[in-house]
Amino acid sequence: MIYLDNAATTPVRPEVIEAMLPYFNQFYGNPSNLYSLALRSRRALDEARATVAKAIGARGPEEIVFTGCGTEADNLAVLGLARARQNLGRHIITSTIEHHAVLYACEELRREGFQVTKLAVDRYGLVDPQELAAALRPDTILVSIMAANNEVGTIQPLRQLAQVVAGHQAYFHTDAVQATGAIPLKVEEWGIDALSLSAHKFYGPKGVGALYLRQGVKPWSVNYGGGQERGLRSGTENVPGIVGLAKALELATQGLEERLEPWRAKRDFLKEKLLAALPEAQLTGHPQERLPGSVSLVIPRLEGESLLILLDRQGICASGGAACSAGHGGISHVLAAMGVGPELGRGSLRLTLAPDIEYELLEEAAEKIAAAVQKLWKVNAISARSHRSGRRRGER
Repeated sequence: MIYLDNAATTPVRPEVIEAMLPYFNQFYGNPSNLYSLALRSRRALDEARATVAKAIGARGPEEIVFTGCGTEADNLAVLGLARARQNLGRHIITSTIEHHAVLYACEELRREGFQVTKLAVDRYGLVDPQELAAALRPDTILVSIMAANNEVGTIQPLRQLAQVVAGHQAYFHTDAVQATGAIPLKVEEWGIDALSLSAHKFYGPKGVGALYLRQGVKPWSVNYGGGQERGLRSGTENVPGIVGLAKALELATQGLEERLEPWRAKRDFLKEKLLAALPEAQLTGHPQERLPGSVSLVIPRLEGESLLILLDRQGICASGGAACSAGHGGISHVLAAMGVGPELGRGSLRLTLAPDIEYELLEEAAEKIAAAVQKLWKVNAISARSHRSGRRRGER
């Protein structure tokens, strides 16, 4: 099997599993209690909080809130911050290519009477900082723009965008679920107010995420219960998962700068092989400002789902776009926002590489993908000729 869908999820690293295991059946105490078994779980949470804060450049562990996933972190940031600050204004800014965890949260706020401005993106999927500046209003209370798009891999200029918002009453939130572990994050230095991440995107377990909240930034809770996580996320903490998230993030960020260039080289190797074999295919997303493992294409005269099924039979795991939207049919909202037409957009292919994948596997994958596309082109051409022939007979 050649796994090229790391943007959808990643396998859990052995070191992460090892770190998690004691908290399933040895240090299993509820961290809200006061006896020693429970306090051991509490210490694990405190250590994990400190590890996450350090990895993303936060000021301290008190700025980290653990959640059940990246979607929950996005919801807490968008819904919670907007509702907490509605006395200051009811205007929110986001972009047209955000993850549905943000877009659907904004739609809920619109139903509650908030106004939502969705910034357009250019053909690479980038938000123009000048358009962001022009969209800010006196009643704007929240700006939410993702760090990197999970479908085409384009990296947004977070520092520049956050600087546009600096000095305004609006908070700047970024969905960094796809970017964490793939690009360095420096929330304090860049002036980010809130940031969402999810462990299973960087070789940690599923079912656990985190939300960074700059000191003094406090949303309303979106769930109610025992008041865990400073009252922001009630529910007994998933201690093994949180330990796993912290360990995975520590491993993903250690030496990241040194790993980026070899990772990009593998990405470009696969991209160049595919474009040489399939000259009609087009790269989507920014050609340089993109995630180090992301290759995304649109291929004419092709239905993406047919290609994915054929590739699966060849032992290749790939995607036609965001995993959360798979199986919904039609063209993705991301490609549509970037100006890709429906005919071309239906042939989208997303390949996301692990940093340690071998070149031999990339060579094999490129050959199999090109052969699969050419096979489908041939089948489609025969089908089209047969259809035209049948129409002519019917006319006679």
